[in-house]
Amino acid sequence: MLKKLIALSLALVLALGCAAFSLAEDKPVYRVGLCNYVDDASLNQIVDNIVARLNEIGEERGVVFEVAVDNCNADANVLGQIVANFIADDVDLMIGVATPVAINMQAATEDNQIPVVFAAVSDPEGVGLVASNAAPGANLTGTSDYLDTAAVFNLIFAVDPDIQLVGLLYDVGQDASTAPIAAAKALLEEKGVAYKEYSGTTLSEVVLAADAIVADGCGAVFTPTDNTIMTAELSIYEKFAEAGIPHYTGADSFALNGAFLGYGVDYANLGVETANMVAGILVDGNVPAETPVLTFDNGTATVNTETAAAIGLDYDSLAEILAPFCTKVQPITTSEYFE
Repeated sequence: MLKKLIALSLALVLALGCAAFSLAEDKPVYRVGLCNYVDDASLNQIVDNIVARLNEIGEERGVVFEVAVDNCNADANVLGQIVANFIADDVDLMIGVATPVAINMQAATEDNQIPVVFAAVSDPEGVGLVASNAAPGANLTGTSDYLDTAAVFNLIFAVDPDIQLVGLLYDVGQDASTAPIAAAKALLEEKGVAYKEYSGTTLSEVVLAADAIVADGCGAVFTPTDNTIMTAELSIYEKFAEAGIPHYTGADSFALNGAFLGYGVDYANLGVETANMVAGILVDGNVPAETPVLTFDNGTATVNTETAAAIGLDYDSLAEILAPFCTKVQPITTSEYFE
């Protein structure tokens, strides 16, 4: 009798297991290849939120998103192989995080027309990814972390109206920096404020550039949404803090990694909206060519309170000074990654 009960129990378990498997099989499955450009706090935050939101949408809509996540670590050869693998795996859609990845995916899908959704591309029109942000016109669309450079300089001049020399720290090879740096130079020339450019394409070069900024006595440093500088921030922020030089940057992740201030988009929300766009294309049948690029309000200033204190600035007083130029001022303390 006991053997019969065990056999019946096993049969019931197997039947339930098969039923559950059948139900899972009945759900539409969408295969997505996601490539991140580099391992930094901003881009990792985007990736985490894309994956989490797609999982949520899958539960809400009764579908399955199989997301293969990879990172090329700024290596063009590795990037090319990752994208080729996605194509060989017959993905339904590719997600490219940051401009270099999106550009590679654009070239790789010109013939096969696999839909591409990019994330955190600062100037989609300027780099030729889309015909226009309103009407992309091809198989690509996505989200932009466009930076309002003038808004950042409003903050710089609010904190130090008499500033004499501004350092512009960026990687000349980063497309995300091209337009903001040009805008910064034009703005400073119009105001009659001197500036000096400093560039680095590797960690060691960025560290040397930071040393030069300190030696030259810059009153402040500006960096846009530049991934090369972002990955180096933890190695340079103390140099600026010890010299009393505030580093103004284009994302809150810089401030998380020690920069004095980050101003720009909410990258967690950008990741969520990128996932919503992916679902709109795969589940709802939206056409990338007709799906406008999504931009965001750049109104939040994130101040690293530890760095502010190190350079002799009180957060509460700063918040009052900055408030007229932001929709929100928020504090943060130094860490490698967002929790």
